Amino acid sequence: MDLEANHPIKIESWRTVLTLAFQSLGVVYGDLSTSPLYVYKSAFAEDIHHSETNEEIYGVLSFVFWTLTLIPLLKYVFIVLRADDNGEGGTFALYSLLCRHARVSSLPNCQLEDEELSAYKKDHDFREFDKNVTASTLKSTLEKHKVLHKVLLILALIGACMVIGDGVLTPAISVFSAVSGLELSTSKESHRYIIVPVACIILVILFALQHYGTHRVGFLFAPIVVTWLLCISAIGLYNIVIWNPHVYQALSPYYMYKFMKKTQKGGWMSLGGILLCMTGSEAMYADLGHFSQLSIKIAFSLFVYPSLILAYMGQAAYLSKHHSLQSSYRIGFYVSVPEKIRWPVLAIAILAAVVGSQAVITGTFSIIKQCSALGCFPRVRIIHTSSKRHGQIYIPEINWILLMLCLAVTIGLRDTKHMGNASGLAVITVMLVTTCLMSLVIMLCWGRSVFLAVAFIFFFGSIEAVYFSASVMKFLEGAWVPVILSFIFMIVMYVWHYGTLKKYEHDVQNKVPINWLLDLSPNLGIVRVRGIGLIQTELVTGIPAIFSHFVTNLPAFHQVLVFLCIKSVPVPHVRSEERFLIGRIGPKEYRIYRCIARYGYRDNHKDEFEFEKDLVCSIAEFIRSEKPEPKTAQENNIEDEENLTVVGSFSSARGIKISAGMDSSEITEMSELQKVNSLEKPKKRVRFVVPDTPEIDYQAQEELRHLMEAREFGMAFILGNSYVRAKSGSSWIKKIVINYGYDFLRRNSRGPTYAISVPDASTLEVGMVYHV
Repeated sequence: MDLEANHPIKIESWRTVLTLAFQSLGVVYGDLSTSPLYVYKSAFAEDIHHSETNEEIYGVLSFVFWTLTLIPLLKYVFIVLRADDNGEGGTFALYSLLCRHARVSSLPNCQLEDEELSAYKKDHDFREFDKNVTASTLKSTLEKHKVLHKVLLILALIGACMVIGDGVLTPAISVFSAVSGLELSTSKESHRYIIVPVACIILVILFALQHYGTHRVGFLFAPIVVTWLLCISAIGLYNIVIWNPHVYQALSPYYMYKFMKKTQKGGWMSLGGILLCMTGSEAMYADLGHFSQLSIKIAFSLFVYPSLILAYMGQAAYLSKHHSLQSSYRIGFYVSVPEKIRWPVLAIAILAAVVGSQAVITGTFSIIKQCSALGCFPRVRIIHTSSKRHGQIYIPEINWILLMLCLAVTIGLRDTKHMGNASGLAVITVMLVTTCLMSLVIMLCWGRSVFLAVAFIFFFGSIEAVYFSASVMKFLEGAWVPVILSFIFMIVMYVWHYGTLKKYEHDVQNKVPINWLLDLSPNLGIVRVRGIGLIQTELVTGIPAIFSHFVTNLPAFHQVLVFLCIKSVPVPHVRSEERFLIGRIGPKEYRIYRCIARYGYRDNHKDEFEFEKDLVCSIAEFIRSEKPEPKTAQENNIEDEENLTVVGSFSSARGIKISAGMDSSEITEMSELQKVNSLEKPKKRVRFVVPDTPEIDYQAQEELRHLMEAREFGMAFILGNSYVRAKSGSSWIKKIVINYGYDFLRRNSRGPTYAISVPDASTLEVGMVYHV
């Protein structure tokens, strides 16, 4: 009976896994599945002169087979996918894991309370870790030296910059290679005037449709990629059977040796084209958050991998029997397609290239959002294109920059060889970064032996280093493109991070003691006006200098004062019940609170009304649940930093009624704040009604009434608009970085208000000049 009862659950779970595996084909494997379009063409581009023997063809096939087997299959599917950050993957997931286990975070306002988040879990047993002397030494060394913190950050940023560069190059080479099939139906003179314009038109349409999101046509992505993979595997099988059934012999590593021995430097240079067979492998790890480990493993191992191997074997089988065709190596994929089905295959190839490009573009948006959340990229406008599917975002500014760069690459290079060289360097650099960070994760996060970590980096790192060296040698033949792009994005990221860090350090050095705020009294002309005043700051302790500057010039502030810090923590997601840290500044009668809203690097920020409602509800819950302290404890608390309490968004505020003021009706709810989320957005306010219950003492009731009254009069946002300047005596490099670089980025990026979508009518900006 028990087995029968459990059987439907097992069926359902496998059904879910297989559904996810099918969906992952459209999102994860679009880029990888289109690589047969240009691998052979790039590998044989001028570096290898064809001969009447099959050694070169078999050698390239052998390299492709073992590269696909060792890197995507062995490294990513069986090892790297296990290093997930609470289900999320990618370069920043590895960096985030290291930040939590070794305290090397670049985020300046980290707190011990953040380590109590449920997402802050440790992946190894500390007792075993302590016994690992080498890992403990490595951890202490990383934590002790600030230079190593910067090295890790730069390593992660290099990976992120190369992903962005790939977001420019992959759409260009995928669409251009797919359209290049028109070469077979046009003359040599006219095809160059047709292919580039057609590719540019497809790219413009692709980027122009980004703001609509992919949720409307996303269901077509998986069938398109499945159709494409079935198509190329069937063509591959046909070519194997018809032209060379013995091509399977090329899978022997011996042919790699023969290939290198015969071609020597030309063969080594051709590795820059061969490595394109694994382009898109990083997407398996980067898109882990949308699917599950098992679904991605099943999709690749049982369908994608065999299909690609058959496709490459089929191309090799055809080329091995057509040495006389001078165009065989030049045209690449389409020459091996039977003429009768060439046009349908061309159409499917273009659709598959668009799907693959779409996944890379979305991944680029995602990595920029993560960089921005971790303080390494200027604030940009992020639009969520799907309310159901997490991670589907659109960034207008980045979208048009990518389009311009993509068109420039397509028109400027106009050749699969040069585009392949550029894309290859970007791909292999990201893989090298992943290998380096992964070796640290094996020791510090998994608590494994140093020999295992060294073996990992030596085995996979040496393979990737060989490909990297071949790519770098083609610097002048297109590989300079990702280097220049990454260099520009790297400068932007590091200047922004440096400026933000210096600004925060200035805030910390110039913060006002809490006693200064508590000493303000009506005798000094300070007036408390009705309403809630929200002071946004980066500080998690103390009073920001902008507030003292504000009060000095305008001696009044609100009857309820909240110092709000919206910060990112090195985890992908923060659970809603752990979102807020609420504390009190000074005695209860002062009505001054500190609120720290914590977000993960993949979390979505709420709109102004939702955030405002959560904030007020959380303060109310804090007041209700706060335990009364003795007078002496309160006095000591004035001198020390305030104690913070974790309060979730929409936490169960028992005994508190909340009503949303609509135009003509009033909706009242009790003890179920979650239901407010389903209401239409009100035009005016949220107000509290506090019932007399023995659960809340008299003092707390009075404080809640005070909060209710203040909320009725509205909420004002007091924001700092700082102008950062390098202080006198600074080096000329620092003056350029701060006075020109950071200032330019600050003026052209979104302001801090965008984090909570603050309405302009409720905003008061306080200008200050920071000399850092």
